[in-house]
Amino acid sequence: MIAGVLLAAGGSSRLGRPKQLLPLAGRPLIAHALGSALASGLDQVVVVLGHEAATIRAALDDSLGRTRANIVVNARYAEGQATSVVAGLAALRTDAEAALFLLGDQPGVSTAMIDALLAAFLADRAPVFAPTYGGTIGNPVLFSRDLFPELLRLTGDEGARGVVRRHLGETQLVEMGMAEPPQDIDTEADYQALRAAWDAAGHPSGIEG
Repeated sequence: MIAGVLLAAGGSSRLGRPKQLLPLAGRPLIAHALGSALASGLDQVVVVLGHEAATIRAALDDSLGRTRANIVVNARYAEGQATSVVAGLAALRTDAEAALFLLGDQPGVSTAMIDALLAAFLADRAPVFAPTYGGTIGNPVLFSRDLFPELLRLTGDEGARGVVRRHLGETQLVEMGMAEPPQDIDTEADYQALRAAWDAAGHPSGIEG
């Protein structure tokens, strides 16, 4: 059983408004990431909310309808992303063999990309599976159950990047066939650039919508 953990608890301090709710093609930004996860081969999907949790959950219900995703609220989200990683792991089923960590502000991660990482894990049970984009490691990253204790010890705003660095020699890389990682949204400029790409191409490469 492989689970997905969608991290979407942040306060969007650099943007000044909840980026999870930014409209993109008629849906809130987070709905694109969650929709791709739910359409994939993941056996369980956990969404970790924090800032404006009730509003974001209502927006997801409006956009996707009643979802099979497990919604958990991280009351400690302001302490850093590590608290959301821990909250997500705590909500996994006890038979989870691995967890794939996705970002709620990265709508360009498609169902096909998620399934490619799942297939790689099922073929070779390495500790870490990371996508590469033109040779550059990006997100989302899959961790086997063997690394859950290490992930649960994370603190502050490090997230899981440090765990990947410590196990880089054991990490299996899965090339996604894209020159650059899917864009994440931190600033108003990032959002406007994503909207412009969507409008220009209709359905930009790599974006599930």
